[in-house]
Amino acid sequence: MAATANLPPLRGVIEGFYGTAWPTELRSLYATWLAELGLNCYLYAPKADRYLRRAWTGHWPDGEWRLLRSLAEQHRKAGITFGIGLSPFSLYADYSPVQRGRLQEKIERLNTLEAPFLAILFDDMPGDQTDLAARQADIVADCLAWSCAERVAVCPTYYSSDPVLERVFGARPRGYWRDLGAALPEQVDIFWTGDRVCADALHAAELDAINAELRRPVTLWDNYPVNDGAARSRHLYLEPPPMRDADNLRGVTRGHLCNGMNQPRLTLPALAGLASLYDASLDRHGWLAETLGNATYASLQRDARLFRERDREQLLEHNGQALLQEYDALATPAAREVVAWLRGDYTFDPACLTD
Repeated sequence: MAATANLPPLRGVIEGFYGTAWPTELRSLYATWLAELGLNCYLYAPKADRYLRRAWTGHWPDGEWRLLRSLAEQHRKAGITFGIGLSPFSLYADYSPVQRGRLQEKIERLNTLEAPFLAILFDDMPGDQTDLAARQADIVADCLAWSCAERVAVCPTYYSSDPVLERVFGARPRGYWRDLGAALPEQVDIFWTGDRVCADALHAAELDAINAELRRPVTLWDNYPVNDGAARSRHLYLEPPPMRDADNLRGVTRGHLCNGMNQPRLTLPALAGLASLYDASLDRHGWLAETLGNATYASLQRDARLFRERDREQLLEHNGQALLQEYDALATPAAREVVAWLRGDYTFDPACLTD
């Protein structure tokens, strides 16, 4: 594993949400889109892929595995760092020799993808056990020994200071972040979402304290524009990431990845905004107009605040038919994603949280 200091900061997209995963053909297009935007990373970690989470000990069926191999190759050819996010569900609660052997088998299988980035994700799992940091560090140490990836990242169980995590997943063990930071090798990146799971703002001053505990600059898992939850699924987020000061964030982070929406093309305005945070010369409006269609992008710009502030039900009640007719008439792939969202194709299903 290469030293993180010798590798460029990762900036790009995470397919890391619950609910409807992206179609394979759209994932392939992202290799081109990310390169055109000057971004450099695609982390494949959809919660709907059971072979990365609940059924992590199993292997993908042959057809799905071939598609995953092809996806890794397409991104490699485009110069994009392709990553796999493995969530070995609650493995730290029973890291027996049998389970350890299963993990080794999984990592060795993933090695055949030749993906340069491996993320071990302990997010959204029960965490109230006193030796949580030590057990997770043991798992990561084994993954480092077995993996061929040039860089490895970890998502802690408590990946934000947001109180909601303790309400849902149990009390955070005393000293968890300090102990995890001390136990993980310095070159391992650690994900952080901010002071909230879906942070309204990300400021350098707020990251200094967690960086000190984790003994390294965090890598931002920015939960913008993600819209997979019960409340956020009622909205579309079509603007650049808000209140992110890239000039200051550069010095206190190792990377910045945005978790996408369930709608892959409608995620592009936020990603173009991410790219322009770090490269002011990027003509994001021109790129978006060309990629999404001039008329479609103009409509999305006009409606961005409306879609952010009013939920889908309110829109349908007040001017839903007019919006449906307009976007249906545009007949572009991005416009069709708006139509599908308005019609309820992406309605939040609580069952997705237990997949």
